[in-house]
Amino acid sequence: MQLYNTLSAEERAIMIDDAGKQRLTLSFYAYAKIQDPKKFRDDLFVAWNKLDALGRIYVATEGINAQMSIPEENLETFRATLEVYDFMKGIRLNEAVEHDDHSFLKLTIKVRDKIVADGLNDETFDVTNIGVHLKAKEFNEILDDPNTIVVDFRNHYESEVGHFKGAITPDVETFRESLPIINDQLQNHKEDKNLVMYCTGGIRCEKASAYFKHQGFKNVFQLEGGIINYAKQIEAEGLESKFIGKNFVFDNRLGERITEDIISQCHQCGKPCDNHTNCENDGCHLLFIQCDECKTAMENCCSTECLEVIHMPLVDQVRLRTGKQVGNKVFRKGKSDSLKFKHSGELPNTALATAEKPLDIRQKIKVKKVLIGKAEHYYVKAQVGLFTIENQELNAGDKILISGPTTGNQELILHKMIVNEAEATTAKIGDRVTFEVPFRIRLSDKIYKILE
Repeated sequence: MQLYNTLSAEERAIMIDDAGKQRLTLSFYAYAKIQDPKKFRDDLFVAWNKLDALGRIYVATEGINAQMSIPEENLETFRATLEVYDFMKGIRLNEAVEHDDHSFLKLTIKVRDKIVADGLNDETFDVTNIGVHLKAKEFNEILDDPNTIVVDFRNHYESEVGHFKGAITPDVETFRESLPIINDQLQNHKEDKNLVMYCTGGIRCEKASAYFKHQGFKNVFQLEGGIINYAKQIEAEGLESKFIGKNFVFDNRLGERITEDIISQCHQCGKPCDNHTNCENDGCHLLFIQCDECKTAMENCCSTECLEVIHMPLVDQVRLRTGKQVGNKVFRKGKSDSLKFKHSGELPNTALATAEKPLDIRQKIKVKKVLIGKAEHYYVKAQVGLFTIENQELNAGDKILISGPTTGNQELILHKMIVNEAEATTAKIGDRVTFEVPFRIRLSDKIYKILE
C-alpha cells in the first residue's frame, strides 16, 4: 500500500489553488504510551491521506505531535479519525490565528525516539506528572503577581519576534538546551516563586512542567494551549494581550501576528521587521529576518556570498555543496556573522513599529480567479517577471493575481506586456510573456486572472 507522497509541493499548491476551498491550519499533541509507533504512523497516513490532510507529524512511544492543514469541510471527519484512539478522545485542536492554504504542502509522518527531544535519560522522570494548566485570564493574573517568574521555552529565533512581556527568553537553539539553563538559573526559587512557562502550542511546556516538578519546584504552571490558544482566548474574552509581537510557527507561514507591534529588526539593514525567510542558496537555507527592500536587493539571500552562489551555473552550485548537508536537510537557526542586527537573550518589551493590518485570510477565497500560467524567471534589476501561458488568454488591462507559498497573494493590473519578445495586447496558450512585477517572484508562483 502506498504510504508516501507522490506529488511535489508545487503540484500540490496548484491543486489547492484550483480547488478553491478554505483550508484550516491546526496543531495538536498528546503524550501517551504507544506500543507500535510504526503501525500507528501507517494507520494515520492511510486515514489522513483520504481527507487531503497535509502536515508535519512526529510519533513516538511517548505520543504524537502534529502541525497540519486540512480542508475545512473535512474537519469533523478528521476529528473522527482521532477519536478512534482513547488517548485522543476530546483532544484540543489548536486552530491557527491566521490560516493559509499553503501552510503545508505534503503529508509527512515520521517515527521518532521522542516527540519532543529533551536530552534526558532519566527513567524516573514521569512526563505525565505535569504542572497546573492556566487559561488566558488566569495566565494574565499570575503574571501580575510579583512572585512569578515567566519563562519562554521556545528558541531564540522564535522569541525574537514575539514574547510575553518580562519573560526570560533563553538564548538557545533547541528545547533540550533550555532545561538545564533554567534549572540552574532558578535553583534558589524552588519554593518561593511561581514558575510559569509557555511555548507555541503547549507541547514543550507540558514536558518542561513535568521536568521542573521532578526537579523539586513546588509551584509550576503552564499556559494551556500555548500562545496559539492564548491569542484566541484574549480576542474572544476581550482581555489585554500581555504577549507582544508575532508568534513564530513551523510551517510555510513562518509566523502569525498576535499584536500589531513589531519588536525585531531586519537582520541586514536594521529596519523594524519581523518577517522570517530562508536563504535562497540551497547550500545555506539560513533562517533570518529580512525586510521587503533587502529581500529584493539580496534576492532572498542572507549574504553577498550566497547571492553570488545563486547566480552561478547549477553545476557549480552542486559542486560547492558536494559532501555537505544541504537543502531540506539544513535548518540553520538564524545566527551568522553576516547578520548585523540579530538579537538574542534579553529582548525588548516595547515596539519599534506598528505592522500594517493584514487582509483577512477568509476574504482571499472570495476572489474569483482562473489559473493562467506559471512563473519561469524573475529579472531582479529590471523588476520583470517571465511567465508561460498554459490556460486561456491573457489581455492587457486584465487584473491578475500572482500567488505562491513565499510570495503570498499579490494583485496588480496588467498595463503592458511583451509576448514572445514583441509588445502585444493579447497572449495565448503556449506564449511566453514578460511584464513589470514590483516584487520578487519565484518558480513555484502561479498567475491567475481575476474575474470581476
